[in-house]
Amino acid sequence: MREFIVEADGGSRGNPGPAGYGSVVIDAATGETLAERAEYIGVATNNVAEYRGLVAGLLAARELDPSATVRVRMDSKLVVEQMSGRWKIKHPDMKPLAAEAARVLPAGQVAYEWIPREQNKHADRLANEAMDAGKRGEQWDAGASKAALAARTPAASPAPEPSGPPGDAVAGAAKAREALTRTRASSSAAPTQPVTRPGPKTAARAFPDPGADVGVAAGEDAGADVGAAAFAVPGAGAVPGTAKAAAADASRSAAASDIRAARTVAAPTVGWGAAPDLGAPATFVLLRHGETPLTPQKRFSGSGGTDPSLSDVGREQAERVAAALARRGTVQHVLASPLARTRETAGVVAARLGLEVAVDDGLIETDFGAWEGLTFGEVRERYPDDLDAWLADPEAEPTGGGESFAATAVRIAAARDRLAAQYAGRTVLMVTHVTPIKTFVRLALGAPPASLFRMELSAASLSAVAYFADGNASVRLFNDTSHLR
Repeated sequence: MREFIVEADGGSRGNPGPAGYGSVVIDAATGETLAERAEYIGVATNNVAEYRGLVAGLLAARELDPSATVRVRMDSKLVVEQMSGRWKIKHPDMKPLAAEAARVLPAGQVAYEWIPREQNKHADRLANEAMDAGKRGEQWDAGASKAALAARTPAASPAPEPSGPPGDAVAGAAKAREALTRTRASSSAAPTQPVTRPGPKTAARAFPDPGADVGVAAGEDAGADVGAAAFAVPGAGAVPGTAKAAAADASRSAAASDIRAARTVAAPTVGWGAAPDLGAPATFVLLRHGETPLTPQKRFSGSGGTDPSLSDVGREQAERVAAALARRGTVQHVLASPLARTRETAGVVAARLGLEVAVDDGLIETDFGAWEGLTFGEVRERYPDDLDAWLADPEAEPTGGGESFAATAVRIAAARDRLAAQYAGRTVLMVTHVTPIKTFVRLALGAPPASLFRMELSAASLSAVAYFADGNASVRLFNDTSHLR
């Protein structure tokens, strides 16, 4: 009996955004490519595109030999686990696609295997060719495809690993600089000049967009024990790209994805005097909520868990930050995430300031899926492969289909743009969580996703970012806890 390997992938430049898929059927015995499929499918999410790629690959395999056994290899943990029957399919858009894939061949003929993204380059490049064709108003042309050749091209030799233990700041910074240098070298954009003040941004580009945030580095209440561990897994995929061509080649890599949320910075204007007076900025004062019972235990506590209220310590922290903000007297509006701990913190502060609290869903914490309520160590013990993938790739979802940091960054970027326009010239207190605050700061700095592994954000801490009329941002404060001492 013949055996085929089906490699499939899909991508969305926006999630949802312009989307496409790619599929390859390979002879398991010889390694020969037997069929390629790719298609631009219009506006869709990453997951829909991935499922469409799976269906196309299975159909191509059935056309070649309906009796063959098929081994499906994909870098989508969600699709692999759902089609293997280990995870439930909750999303209404996914259910009919999963059912369609299951009908193509008898269940006993198909097996599913998760692979890292770098092992799925052929299908990935086909998906990007399809999206590129869609952008031109065309459909993918098999005769013009270079995906197979590109997938076989060996990657450049990796640079030597910096010295230092996992979590070492010097080693991590060296890795980030080296990766950024490689990316910049491939860019066709003109170099920028040294500046004392950043210049205007260009329009946002329609690429997928990740962010990354782990503890002190990774979960909302999953804290200090994660900081060093996060860098035990190389995170080269978490460094943003700068060239449009490189983004297309890398597909839904972290480099390409990050461009959309962070926005592309144009050649800057030199000097303060070169730009007109832009008026007062919209200033976001970012307050992390006070402690909950989960905070000192360093447990993952996102939007998909038990939604704990503040502890006695957390309520005392809220009172202290309220007093500090009342003394400053600059806050004009108060917004809060819809979760209990943020609404409670915001209520204490707003009462002291004589303001009302408005709830904004865009400020909610990441959903950590099956990891909710667990410590980092418990997640490492129970879901080691999923955790490794999540630490290495901002688009990876927590076990059980939580929210990836890529999706979180897309959401925060949209909230940033909407709220900066709504509160232009105003000072707004936003009571939110670890991941949103770090993402606001990272995007304002234009920093790579790996930078979030280096940020510590304490309970009831204050940070601040100002957004100007030309689209530029200035980080004015980070992790201030002086009011708690």
